[in-house]
Amino acid sequence: MPKLVPKTTAPVRGRNQLRIIGGEYRRRILPFPDGEGLRPTPDRVRETLFNWLGQELHGWRCLDLFAGSGALGFEAASRGAARVVMVEQARPAIQSLRDNQQLLKAAAIDVVAADAVSWLAQCREQFDVVFLDPPFASDLLPRVLAALPGVLAEGAQVYIETADWPELTGWTLLREGKAGAVKYGLLARA
Repeated sequence: MPKLVPKTTAPVRGRNQLRIIGGEYRRRILPFPDGEGLRPTPDRVRETLFNWLGQELHGWRCLDLFAGSGALGFEAASRGAARVVMVEQARPAIQSLRDNQQLLKAAAIDVVAADAVSWLAQCREQFDVVFLDPPFASDLLPRVLAALPGVLAEGAQVYIETADWPELTGWTLLREGKAGAVKYGLLARA
């Protein structure tokens, strides 16, 4: 007698894979490379973030600095963002972002191979939302927060993930949460 295999409705995720949780690419599984400090934003935290922002981002311009796995940028594109710029400097991560962009045929995404701080200093675009998830063992978050106002559109919001809150002078913390050792929040200019 043949062995019956139960049907599954969603692909099984393994290590170094993330699942897009909403929008056009919902349920798509994307691989990402190993990398020191590379930790995609968990599903539950992404769901919370996009509940805060609104489920659909039609017409929004999004910046994903320190893109890493691209979890936030791909999620934004899936939810209708008009433009998503992903900035990353690690070569394996850059290639993975480009491969996943092609896999999804995500025309709204632009992958930029650059140091985030240097790129930000020369950027002339403005964004409606910025995702910041720099390596925790660095001083990058306060440096980038200080440099962000020039690229923020009116009413823009900034999402951050951190081990410890930096000084938020000039910013208003709109929402915050915690998942394990990670603190996350949504900011606006004060």
